[in-house]
Amino acid sequence: MYRSHNCGELTAAHINTEVTLAGWVQKSRDKGFMNWVDLRDRYGITQLMFDESRTEKSVFELAKTLGREFVIQVKGTVIEREAKNKNMATGDIEILVTEMTILNAALTPPFTIEDDTDGGEDVRMKYRYLDIRRNPVKNSLLFRHKVAMEVRKYLSDLDFCEVETPYLIKSTPEGARDFVVPSRMNEGQFYALPQSPQTFKQLLMVGGMDKYFQIVKCFRDEDLRADRQPEFTQIDCEMAFVEQEDILNVFEGLTRHLLKEIKGIEVEKFPRMTYDHAMKTYGNDKPDIRFGMEFGELNSVAQHKDFGVFNTAELVVGIAVPGAGEYTRKEIDGLIDWVKRPQIGASGMVYVKCNEDGTYKSSVDKFYDQHDLSNWAQVTGAKAGDMIFVLSGPADKTRTQLSALRMELATRLGLRNPAEFAPLWVVDFPLLEFDEESGRYHAMHHPFTSPKPEDMALLETNPKAVRANAYDMVLNGNEIGGGSIRIHDKTTQQLMFKYLGFTEEEARNQFGFLMDAFQFGAPPHGGLAFGLDRLVAILGGQETIRDFIAFPKNNSGRDVMIDAPSAIDEAQLKELYIKLDVK
Repeated sequence: MYRSHNCGELTAAHINTEVTLAGWVQKSRDKGFMNWVDLRDRYGITQLMFDESRTEKSVFELAKTLGREFVIQVKGTVIEREAKNKNMATGDIEILVTEMTILNAALTPPFTIEDDTDGGEDVRMKYRYLDIRRNPVKNSLLFRHKVAMEVRKYLSDLDFCEVETPYLIKSTPEGARDFVVPSRMNEGQFYALPQSPQTFKQLLMVGGMDKYFQIVKCFRDEDLRADRQPEFTQIDCEMAFVEQEDILNVFEGLTRHLLKEIKGIEVEKFPRMTYDHAMKTYGNDKPDIRFGMEFGELNSVAQHKDFGVFNTAELVVGIAVPGAGEYTRKEIDGLIDWVKRPQIGASGMVYVKCNEDGTYKSSVDKFYDQHDLSNWAQVTGAKAGDMIFVLSGPADKTRTQLSALRMELATRLGLRNPAEFAPLWVVDFPLLEFDEESGRYHAMHHPFTSPKPEDMALLETNPKAVRANAYDMVLNGNEIGGGSIRIHDKTTQQLMFKYLGFTEEEARNQFGFLMDAFQFGAPPHGGLAFGLDRLVAILGGQETIRDFIAFPKNNSGRDVMIDAPSAIDEAQLKELYIKLDVK
């Protein structure tokens, strides 16, 4: 064996024990007659000592040649350390080395392998295998492993069965763009990589598997950002003979289990909020409820004067920002510039200071008196010392803009505490959303989502008003999971395809296999999928998923370490019947 112990487990109880260790040289300190080396592996660091008077000369001299990240094996005796280090698990001991073998020399790494490194993001992604040696990344991957194991344990204890589904499937027109894979054996035909195992898990319910789960890779060829990657991992689940309440209870239980086992936190409240309430109160369907600043709609108290900006607006809406009444004019102007950026798109912003003496000072004093502004304060819940910020314009656009401002202000005010967790369910989503570009309705979730039974009649008369039997789980302002009760009969599925603009031929071509399966005794079923990457990041106190993925892509979807994607050989293209016309 290369080692009898790891570099994180030796303590004073091991003094006088002969041990063998292996790992990487973190750093060395040569004092002439004495040489100390910090040896690191996944489990920790142990200090090695080479003493000119007690270490064999050849070993002593060899120690002086060690560089950072050399891979070595040592044998020696555990001794008590004179200058103890209380910040290290092994800080009471060191190893008096008697034998050493250099297993592999190393080039000087392009950045320091330490918690606080001098390496920029680009160079660390290029040498990701070195970055993984650093505690922050290593611990993130171990944390991800722990979460995944707890998920498997919880679901397995509830009789869920883990089943693998195919990666080479059929391309479908719904959702994001597919990654496609040419078939060498079938000229001119292509597989697609799955955006989700959706139809397969439904077929497993038809097959009688009853409770399925899978921690599975999924693929979407879409624009990237901090919480997106072209390949990502889902905790994919499906259950038969269930209603929405059954699914909410099971996966609320899973979330409670993870928070307790991973973070040591007991969650008492797990509120449920309708989609309409979330949009009206927070401006988005994944609200962060760790703090207030709920929207106050001001149309009735702001559209009675001669201020044309408000009078012509579909919506006038504001938020009360706690303690912001002390903001300087420079700070206020900075926020106005912030909302006017192209990413937000507001044309301007009105503000009202709520003074400690009960009076108000606003940017629209010319049009509104103290009584008016007092009504604004009442509607938004503003108190003395607060600031009210007001936006106006088209309803949907304005709510989105104010939602972005609310989150920005909460971040600046330190209200988004990563150690605090506030989960909730958002329910009663619209079944359909109208796409102006294509001129037709699209499924808000996917075309297999069941409408609320009581809303079925509205499909003919008012499709926009039809609610879906769908639900999202939100944690700290992030959607971490979503699902629905599925359509399980052919007639309803055909009707759904009709309202989504599919011809009978298109529906048959794309999803005939599923509708055929529904004719052989499909049970009522539904499910949910968590985004594992995002869930792990949030539980880890972050919102960027990259450090919780072993080998992530950059913002351009490239793996700069292995240089992918890349061109392939002309012979391979010919085998795949692909002819590139690159200009």
